[in-house]
Amino acid sequence: MSPGKKASPKPKFTLPPANPRVAAIQMSSGPDIDRNLGQARELLDEALRSDPNIVAFPENMLLFSDSTGDYLKHAQAPRGNLVGILQEWAAEADVWLLAGSLPFRATAGKVFNTSILFSPEGDLFARYDKIHLFDVNVPGDRSYKESDDVAPGKKAVTAVTPWGNLGLSICYDVRFPELYRRHADAAAHTLFVPAAFTAVTGKAHWDVLTRARAIENQCFLVAPGQTGKPFPGRECHGHTRIVDPWGRIIAERPAGIGVVIADLDYGSLFEIRAKLPALAHRRLK
Repeated sequence: MSPGKKASPKPKFTLPPANPRVAAIQMSSGPDIDRNLGQARELLDEALRSDPNIVAFPENMLLFSDSTGDYLKHAQAPRGNLVGILQEWAAEADVWLLAGSLPFRATAGKVFNTSILFSPEGDLFARYDKIHLFDVNVPGDRSYKESDDVAPGKKAVTAVTPWGNLGLSICYDVRFPELYRRHADAAAHTLFVPAAFTAVTGKAHWDVLTRARAIENQCFLVAPGQTGKPFPGRECHGHTRIVDPWGRIIAERPAGIGVVIADLDYGSLFEIRAKLPALAHRRLK
């Protein structure tokens, strides 16, 4: 920081004027983009029958493949064809639409794993590139190395909307609490974790991780997931869910494609923060 300059003030936590209804969509995507588009549209139409304010899709919603070439071939730009389709859907439906993740152009030979928030006008309102890449050797499963194909993002993104401040993240990010503390420090009300958790890691850790991120940051958490087997050698955990700031699961779909709906009571969030001011009592920075 330059001499004489003051640090920017921490955003003040205030409640939005209304509580949002959120729809979290569980998909079973694969390498066939046209099939995924059809499934996504069908599930969006199902969600819209409940009149939501925000609709959230999972990671890899329109392309889920074990081929690096597929992601490179269909890597998007802000005016890409898949982006354009989703913009039209958001505008037609008059909702905030979170594309859990799409491949976006990065450096030569790689893509970003990118989450996009579209406004009800169809504008590309916020973009988050996945920071923590899934480079792991899962006991009882197989090895994964997302960084072979994907370049890491560098910036936390909290989107300020009329329906609250929305903290964006993707899947493996949920294991890194410091990212979500950034969102809490930016006065987030709701955290989004679109995911494609493996069946093995999901069974072991999905429940505790999603609930912990909601509890420790005193936020709602919305986690739309992939289910089923997108391609040979990969099985997804499902369990799309919405968690409240007390760690209670207020909506969930364990398996199969479908939609879960919940109204987020921001008044209860404020009450929890007031009675149990865990964020205000932090001592370590």
